[in-house]
Amino acid sequence: MKKMLKKVSVILSVMLLVFSVPVFADEPTENIVEIAVGNPDFSILVSALQKADLVDTLSGDGPFTVFAPTNDAFSALLAALDITAEELLAQPDLAKVLTYHVVAGKVMSTDLTDGLEADTVNGEAVVFDLTDGVKVNDSTVVSADIEATNGVIHVIDTVLVPENFTLQEVDLEETTTPQTGLPLGIPYLFTAALTAGGAVVFFKKKKA
Repeated sequence: MKKMLKKVSVILSVMLLVFSVPVFADEPTENIVEIAVGNPDFSILVSALQKADLVDTLSGDGPFTVFAPTNDAFSALLAALDITAEELLAQPDLAKVLTYHVVAGKVMSTDLTDGLEADTVNGEAVVFDLTDGVKVNDSTVVSADIEATNGVIHVIDTVLVPENFTLQEVDLEETTTPQTGLPLGIPYLFTAALTAGGAVVFFKKKKA
């Protein structure tokens, strides 16, 4: 009897020890760019960020919210525009497309409500529809809340194309540095806007 009581006492002590230890969620160890580079489904996105000189910016402190299109999403866009990946990466307005996928601040899926709008770094707003899953404009979020050290990534199935994007003919033989579609100095303003005021995200109700 004493041996049984001793065993029960030991088991209870172990249980108390286990349940008294606080459980912490794993903290992210990679920034947004590092996560994208480590995922082969984002290879076109990474190439585009490199071409538009936005890698250093999205590797910064942030926080940023990035709606990241997969390679399949880019393939669908290429088919719709009837261009190659090389022609897309050479577009003068490439940075306008990429910055349309970035919102200042860390916006988790639980922060969203149906009909809200958020201004992107591009300057144009995106609209959220929560009636059937989570949609950003016409794109569906297929994987949400991938946390990074400098923000969060939401994976989307369609490339978001802003109204200020214009498809242009490009000469792939040119060896000059490609234009980003943004005026000189805008990349620095982009960085400053996100790092200085990145912790605050301003939403507004969709106009009726």
